[in-house]
Amino acid sequence: MRRLASKVAGYLSIESERGVTAIEYGLIASLIAVAIIVAVALVGTNLAAIFNYIAGKLTPPA
Repeated sequence: MRRLASKVAGYLSIESERGVTAIEYGLIASLIAVAIIVAVALVGTNLAAIFNYIAGKLTPPA
C-alpha cells in the first residue's frame, strides 16, 4: 500500500511524508466505503426477498 501511495505522491509531486500518509488513509477509507456499500446492497436485496417470501405465506385474519 505504501508503494502505491508513494507512486501517487510522486505523480502529484508531493514531497512531504505526511501527504503520502494522508493519501494512504484516503485510499483505505475509500476501500472500506466501497465494501460497506456493496455489503449493504447485498443484504438489502436478500432481506427484501425474505420479507416478500414471508408476506406471501401469511394469511389475512378471518
